[in-house]
Amino acid sequence: MKKILVALIFLGMTCSMSAQQADSSSIINDSVKVIQSQITSKADTVTKASNDLVFSVKEPLTPPSLTEIISVPKIFWSIVFLLAGYFLIKIISRILEIFAERSTRYRITIKSFIPVVKIMGWIALIFIVVAGIFQPPAATLLAFSASIGVAVGFASQDILKNIFGGVMILFDRPFKSGDKIDVGGYYGEVVEIGLRSTRIVTPDDNLVSIPNSEIMNKSVSNANAGEANCQVVAEIYLPIDADTAQCRSIATQTAMVSRYVYLNKPIVIVFSNEFKDRKSLLKMKIKAYVLDIRDEFKFKSEMTEVVIKKLLSEKILHVDDDLETAYSRT
Repeated sequence: MKKILVALIFLGMTCSMSAQQADSSSIINDSVKVIQSQITSKADTVTKASNDLVFSVKEPLTPPSLTEIISVPKIFWSIVFLLAGYFLIKIISRILEIFAERSTRYRITIKSFIPVVKIMGWIALIFIVVAGIFQPPAATLLAFSASIGVAVGFASQDILKNIFGGVMILFDRPFKSGDKIDVGGYYGEVVEIGLRSTRIVTPDDNLVSIPNSEIMNKSVSNANAGEANCQVVAEIYLPIDADTAQCRSIATQTAMVSRYVYLNKPIVIVFSNEFKDRKSLLKMKIKAYVLDIRDEFKFKSEMTEVVIKKLLSEKILHVDDDLETAYSRT
């Protein structure tokens, strides 16, 4: 009897374990089927998205016809906008020049905005014409720009160097319109900073155009650095035995009473010894600041004339002295 009960219990346990294994196998199979269906669904979604992306990328790359980009009305309005913009830039630049000439204090500051107005104005005009009137597709615009850029780059390297130099001058600002500069052997007032060249007016009233690329590769001396005043140096040769204290007093008083002097900065008198034609001479430098840089040479001439006359009247210089002892080097 006991053996029968043990056999029945073992048989029941075996059946129970078989049922559990069957249930587990069915659960695993169901889970695998669900995962496979999710993977298949996501793969279909990714495939569909990639096909849509390829289609959306290919569609704008289709080159449009030339008549869609260029037409008679678009050309007409482009010419109208360019002419209107050209005259508007000229008017604004002229107004700034008029206001600049009326104020000695703010002349250089106002003139420094003129090159910026010109460059930004032309950039805005080109953007309006291209993006607002012609409205070419991005792909066409990029391809056209690349082709034009390569062609222009090979054909006009010097012009591009000058344009780049003009842009760098505007950003680096070694000088401004209205400054007195010395570059390339020319000294004068900057009247215009263009994209290709910078124009200065020399003391002899000559207009000199200097390419911007040359300015970027040479040393530039700025006499006033954006201010309306600048230092003026008059040099006078004296006998070696001249009374330096008396000469300093005469030169200082002459500079102080001038109508051109800028008294907010110091007046300095400097003596040095030089040998000319085997003679030892004193060279007196009168360093003073002029109120307006445009009166630089008037101030220098006045100081030279008045000081020499006073030195002659005080018997420091004599008429029979060598000419070397009574002149100011220009």
